[in-house]
Amino acid sequence: MSEIRQCQSSAKEMVCIDTYRILDSCRDKDCFEDVRVFLTEYGQELVERGSAVRAKCARIVWSYIDIDPVPFNRGFYQLNIKIYIRIISEVCVSPGNIQEVEGIAVVEKKVILFGSEGNVSVFKSEAGGGCSGFCPPSDRCGCKKGSNLPIAVLETVDPVILKSQVVCAPQRVRCCCCCEDIPDAVCCTVSGGSVCDSEGDKLVVTLGLFSVVRIERPAQYLISATEYCVPEKECIEATDNDPCKLFRSMAFPVGEFCPPTIGSLTHAQSQKQCSHGDNEPRCGCGR
Repeated sequence: MSEIRQCQSSAKEMVCIDTYRILDSCRDKDCFEDVRVFLTEYGQELVERGSAVRAKCARIVWSYIDIDPVPFNRGFYQLNIKIYIRIISEVCVSPGNIQEVEGIAVVEKKVILFGSEGNVSVFKSEAGGGCSGFCPPSDRCGCKKGSNLPIAVLETVDPVILKSQVVCAPQRVRCCCCCEDIPDAVCCTVSGGSVCDSEGDKLVVTLGLFSVVRIERPAQYLISATEYCVPEKECIEATDNDPCKLFRSMAFPVGEFCPPTIGSLTHAQSQKQCSHGDNEPRCGCGR
């Protein structure tokens, strides 16, 4: 409490900050059906000779966002978003013998949002010296300036696997790229380090994905601020001599041993929603 009173008693002043302003945003609940999973050579071999396959886990490893102005619509931009998902599946090779295989699934979505216009060229000094250091690189053309395009941001959670199956080779599957288009950094996230583009049987999954997409631009604001309060709590140092002493000082995680009931979950979700007098909850920036 003394720390809080000290913060409140600190003198306030008007300061100018440089941040990002959200110009437009949207939320989506996408269902991507029959998306092909690019497996490793070992995984592809197991899938072709296995009796049953079940996708059990999906993790987003990377996303690429391309932004282009919409012709004849000033201030609007089309966002082409590719999301790379690591899929872990179980293959029943023989009775009682289950093997895990990994692969990469790629989904694509397009969004049009308002991003306004900008006509300034932005140059920033780099932390490591770069183009503005004491000894700049000889190739000055390599020093790039910021573009006038806005910044696109994607927020998402790991997708939900709704269905998985193995389809025969002639059957068409949903795929927005080929094996060679998957970046090496994404391929390295699976065991084996590479995926193949086999003509044999293919593993496909249906994914449910929740996402929020927004467009931002740099902006300067004048705000009221107070001085930073130095915390009074001291840092606890872990010692190798007595690790049990540090463990005993930790609070017992009671919540981890008490599963929430449906009533408590409903109450918690209702507390997070902010209503504006209608039935539709409107939560987010500027609300």
